[in-house]
Amino acid sequence: MPDAETIRYRAADKGVPAAVDLLDQTRLPGEVSRLVCTELSELHDAIVRLVVRGAPAIGIAAAYGVTLARADASATPQQVRQSYRDAIDYLATSRPTAVNLFWALDRMRGLVDSVRDEAISELPGQLAAEAARIHEEDRVMCREMGRHGAELLRGCETVLTHCNAGSLATSAYGTALAPIYYLHEHGHSLQVFADETRPLLQGARLTAWELSQAGVPVTVCTDSMAGGLMRRGMVDAVIVGADRIAACGDVANKIGTYPLAVLARYHSIPFFVVAPTNTFDRELESGELIPIEQRDEAEVRHASGHVSGPMTVPQQAAVINPAFDVTPAELVTAIVTEQGVIEKPSAAKIQQHFAGNA
Repeated sequence: MPDAETIRYRAADKGVPAAVDLLDQTRLPGEVSRLVCTELSELHDAIVRLVVRGAPAIGIAAAYGVTLARADASATPQQVRQSYRDAIDYLATSRPTAVNLFWALDRMRGLVDSVRDEAISELPGQLAAEAARIHEEDRVMCREMGRHGAELLRGCETVLTHCNAGSLATSAYGTALAPIYYLHEHGHSLQVFADETRPLLQGARLTAWELSQAGVPVTVCTDSMAGGLMRRGMVDAVIVGADRIAACGDVANKIGTYPLAVLARYHSIPFFVVAPTNTFDRELESGELIPIEQRDEAEVRHASGHVSGPMTVPQQAAVINPAFDVTPAELVTAIVTEQGVIEKPSAAKIQQHFAGNA
């Protein structure tokens, strides 16, 4: 895995404010730099701009971000609680699709709501500790997903992945890349095709960078090449992460995932999804109910994904830019969580998976 940590945290101390220190993924692979956020607005902007991205990492960053809220020294316990509640509500507006964001913020809200008036001075420390627990839990979950997923890939030599679902998208190790890292550490290095992942090139910029850093063989292909590679017998499996999974097993992931699942089914190639249990939204019956983030058209209209880059779409043409699409459960061979493998996922199997690991 790459040495650079995705998220670091500095607790407030002796007048020095708390800070969330992020590896700036907008600058990779050309520059390895960090962005230190000491204000809520800075962290909110960092999530929106994809300085930090990937569902688990967003949740971790937001949990730490709650600690950046500040209340006046003369504030009442209720006012202190409200300042944190406002911070949670604000951070929840940063990105609508990744359910891990809301899961982490709900944990922080539960702590804010439960603290007694006489213990309000302890709340900042308790919140920092809870965020650290979320961070550490993700590390453990990623390792377990790697172990379980490795069993599905042992017979493979070449896999294809989309977007970035590795160390950069989590605390460490990743979701979809976790089995690849696990096998690499145990002497079985898979050949990885990394989809470029238009329009912001997370596969080309991020997945290829971190796999290269870890010594895993990786080849970047444009999104439109995937079907041709499958037809030529060059792909043994497709493995992706997820930003939200409905109760029935429908999967929301980076735009372009659904056509990969269709192509994989046509070519009789297994299609695996790797995500922690906190990515499941069991209140949503189907993927049709998952909110899909619509991002700035500049990401498509300009080569660099920013208005400063060369224009590649004429101004007169309209642009559509959904960040995610939904893959129906029927196209998913298996979902891997930290608790095990759900083969041919369905509402009943997912319910059983959760009940069996309660």
